[in-house]
Parts: sequence; C-alpha cells; structure tokens
Amino acid sequence: MGTAVLVVTLVAVAANAFSGIAALAHFRPILPGMARAGVPESWLTFPIGTLKTAGAAGLLLGLLGLPLVGTAAAIGLVLFFVCAVYTHLRAGDYSPQLGLALGFLGLAVATLALGLPSALDGA
Repeated sequence: MGTAVLVVTLVAVAANAFSGIAALAHFRPILPGMARAGVPESWLTFPIGTLKTAGAAGLLLGLLGLPLVGTAAAIGLVLFFVCAVYTHLRAGDYSPQLGLALGFLGLAVATLALGLPSALDGA
C-alpha cells in the first residue's frame, strides 16, 4: 500500500466519520443547508448519518486488511455524494454545503481510484 492511498484514505475516514457523527447528533450548523436542499431533518440519523459513518468504518476496515470492504465502502460513498450533489443542485442550493458535498465526492473518488488497484490485487 502506497503513502498516497494511506493518507487519502485516512483523510476520508476522518472526514466522513466527523460528518456522519455530526449528522447523527443533528449538529445545528448543518440544519439550514439541509432545509435549503429540501432534505428532512429526520433523515440526518438514517440514512445520512448512518451511511457516512458506515462508509468511514468500511474504509478503515479496508486499511486494516479487508481491501474489498474498503472498495465497497468507497463505491458507496461515491454514490452517496453523487446523490447529495444532485439533491443540492436540483433544489437550486449553491450554499457552502454544496461545496462540501463536492469536496467529499472528490475525496471518495480519489479514495476509490487509489485503493482499487490494491483491492484487485488482493482479490
């Protein structure tokens, strides 16, 4: 495993874990952006917080010797953030939360792209 894979994946784990826990805790600063995007606050626990936290855990498991689990988690996070970006754009919400969703999407794509070769080698 290369340094780039390790660093990018650890950043993705930390970012998604923080974001997932913030969603599970209904962290007040994220509520206005959710409302602008038309996402009900009740979705913060499930699916949003649960999926982000599970994605972070899956990426961590990928680093700890289960590369296919890490790849599956990265794919899940890419799909999640594609949907998040779409939701913000469809609602006409160009707030900083759209920028965060795009950043998280880029991070998930980078994690997948860097980790996929090692997952395929281990399969």
